[in-house]
Amino acid sequence: MNKLEENKKKKKDALLNTAFELFITKGLQKTTISDIVQQAGVAKGTFYLYFTDKYDVRNKLISHKAGKLFYDAHEALSGTGITDFEEQLLFIVDYIINQLIENQSLLRFIAKNLSWGVFRKAIDVKVSDEEYNVYEVYYKMVEDSPKHYKNPELMLFTIVELIGGTCYSCILYKDPVPIDEYKPHLYRIIKSIMNDFAQ
Repeated sequence: MNKLEENKKKKKDALLNTAFELFITKGLQKTTISDIVQQAGVAKGTFYLYFTDKYDVRNKLISHKAGKLFYDAHEALSGTGITDFEEQLLFIVDYIINQLIENQSLLRFIAKNLSWGVFRKAIDVKVSDEEYNVYEVYYKMVEDSPKHYKNPELMLFTIVELIGGTCYSCILYKDPVPIDEYKPHLYRIIKSIMNDFAQ
């Protein structure tokens, strides 16, 4: 990466990091583009080189944060020796849930703004310098499984919607039960979903 590209990356990263901090402290509605550029220390024109508006920043942040969670989970998985696809997916789900327990501001941000369309973009973008593509990794895990799954994307959609729709309250409010009490039920249901999609 040459000096010019490095400079551009630093500015874009500063905008993303600043926007994330403002979104979780002030909220999306109360955060303006002027707030973001002022705090990031860049010109307003620089903002528009990378983003169309603050909603575009939000979507890119969700893509990046969700992709990074999966990337970190997959990196952790690679050191475990787990080879069974079902167990691999459950490990990744558990890792991500534990990260969201640790970082509840990230959970609030992602959960408030995550839709399947945004998540689908997140898993289809490159994450990190290694050009890691979440979607490609997921499909490779599916292909390596001795079981065949009909419509793996729909299976993933179902699991993501289930996790997104249930874990938020269990983690943040311990409602209807704390997340540790809920996890065994959640994982049993995920296994059931996977069995339903297995051929």
